[in-house]
Amino acid sequence: MTTPDLAGERKSYEQGELDEAAAANEPLAQFRRWMDEAFAARLPEPTAMTLATVGADGRPSTRIVLAKGVDERGIVWYTNYESRKGQELAAHPFAALQFHWVTLERVVRIEGPVGRTSAEESDAYYATRPLDSRLGAWASPQSRVIASRTVLVTAAAKAAARHGLHPPRPPHWGGFRLTPERWEFWQGRKSRLHDRLVYLLADQLPAAPGGEAAPHWVRERLAP
Repeated sequence: MTTPDLAGERKSYEQGELDEAAAANEPLAQFRRWMDEAFAARLPEPTAMTLATVGADGRPSTRIVLAKGVDERGIVWYTNYESRKGQELAAHPFAALQFHWVTLERVVRIEGPVGRTSAEESDAYYATRPLDSRLGAWASPQSRVIASRTVLVTAAAKAAARHGLHPPRPPHWGGFRLTPERWEFWQGRKSRLHDRLVYLLADQLPAAPGGEAAPHWVRERLAP
């Protein structure tokens, strides 16, 4: 087998552009626009995102998770709270997310504090999952060493026998929400002169009478 020439691999990014005149004033609006375009382009796994956390030893770790909710409160995903990422977020409740839509030559990076969703919100999402997935949440001791796949299959069978068609949400499984403090939108451009717009959370704007303080975002261009 011929070893690929990694150093010689080249691609010219020419699918789009991102300038201040066309970009949304608010990062959530810009993100929704790009997410809609990712779905319209029928990209594989458009909700897949890299989640970066930091362990007790100060070393980062990453994995792919699926975004299951995006709104003014933040970005939500679900997992086993006892997994490596769950334990790292419990100890260091800050994270970074990254979406990479390869075909569109776009990246979105998001950073901020992380907290658990409410039990009610986790229950509501858990109830929408396929039965096999709900049983799998009971069966998998996520991130722990197991002897073989048989351990998982056996545990899933036991969970099915115990809970039947209506398993409750396991207490160790639920949602996390990252509240963005920083968004960055990257659009590949020709000659490696890529477009990068960053939105930084500044002081809160005064609240309207009877309302909550609105976030104020400062948008800047970064060199590629």
